[in-house]
Amino acid sequence: MTQLTKGSNTPIDAGQVRITLQWQPGPGVPDVDASALLLRESGKVASDDDFVFYNQPSHPSGAVRHLGKQPGADALEVDLSRLPAEIPRVVLAASADGGAFGQVPGLRLVASDAASGAELATFDMAAENETAFVSGELYQRGGQWKLRAVAQGYSSGLAGLATDFGISVEGDPEPAPAPAQGPTPPPPPQAAPPAAAPMAPPQGPPAAQLPPPQGAPAPMPPPPAAMTPPAGAVPPPPAPQPAGAVGVVNLDKGRVDLTKKARVDLTKTGAPPLARVTMGLGWDPAPGRGNIDLDASVIAYDASGKKLEIVWFMHRQEFGGAIQHSGDNVTGAGEGDDEQIKVDLLGMPPQVNTLVFTINSFSGQKFTSIRRAFCRLVDDATGQELVRFDLSESQPATGVLMAAMRRTGPQTWQMRAIGEFHDGRTVKKLVKPAEAHALAP
Repeated sequence: MTQLTKGSNTPIDAGQVRITLQWQPGPGVPDVDASALLLRESGKVASDDDFVFYNQPSHPSGAVRHLGKQPGADALEVDLSRLPAEIPRVVLAASADGGAFGQVPGLRLVASDAASGAELATFDMAAENETAFVSGELYQRGGQWKLRAVAQGYSSGLAGLATDFGISVEGDPEPAPAPAQGPTPPPPPQAAPPAAAPMAPPQGPPAAQLPPPQGAPAPMPPPPAAMTPPAGAVPPPPAPQPAGAVGVVNLDKGRVDLTKKARVDLTKTGAPPLARVTMGLGWDPAPGRGNIDLDASVIAYDASGKKLEIVWFMHRQEFGGAIQHSGDNVTGAGEGDDEQIKVDLLGMPPQVNTLVFTINSFSGQKFTSIRRAFCRLVDDATGQELVRFDLSESQPATGVLMAAMRRTGPQTWQMRAIGEFHDGRTVKKLVKPAEAHALAP
């Protein structure tokens, strides 16, 4: 076994190599995720398919797989014999969630023979304020595969690291044209009239959504599904009220069940403005489809419809922590949510006017594999569910705009259900279609 130091390398003769990132977990220690980028001769990936990580656990060639995580370890397996000839280099990367790598003790890279389990090389690393890290790389030189110890950090996080290797993590050229083309915004406003339909819920919902609300609030179908996750919450929510039948409702009568295109003012008469809320997003696989892993994100826009920032799994917080993507949720009042996004409404910068919440399938699975998607807003102070929207329909698309939150005053917001499908494996592809909802009245 070889002990590597930064910059050194060693030959790898094993056909299949297991790369394990190890650390010492504990209180206050950030969680660590291992990933791999398969590079062409140019030093860049050819497409997003060349990025292997927990949300895309296998390369199309099958040569690189993410094996999953254990406490204090995350592993990848590389079958060097199956790597396409045009890929001479595999970068071994990592990201820290909830802190920097300087807070991760015992950070170590271990390469072993996947067949025998014998250790081939180890590399002990030290880091400081970086939130993303290149621990090493497998590369081919003169027909021989080698492992090099790198230990290069990125304070810009996984998004910065991925960008360096050719993965576009922001809105492609979309953000640039938006400011440059002053006349271009008019087309979105024309898309706004359809979005303005939310002002007349009686027209849109009758097809499938309004019949339930026309019954008594208790028997309508959405509430049973809506009541399931809240059952785990400590304070039981009041009986839900349907929104959309008579203009815009508020929170005076308790939890609100939104139908598609309906909206609710996030205010309660005589109560102080909402401060901190959690948007929980979740999904259930269709029968016989097995597990499906999707990604929740939020896009922030200003009053003119210009995209300000995106918070997603590659960029987990923004605006000084006013928006935080907390990742998968397993306990607490949010039990049942697949992912959560925390929002500090009072701490939101004044230029942020609209937040559009989305769900995407990075791996390319269609929403026809989903039986139901939902989003729900929870008051962090009380743990009570305030608003819920269940989307039972599906389309063969890879992305959906779930809901929007619009600023109505310095300290007040309104939430609108969207439920609009688009093709887009990452949230960056939904920036343009979501813009119409940022501009809609």
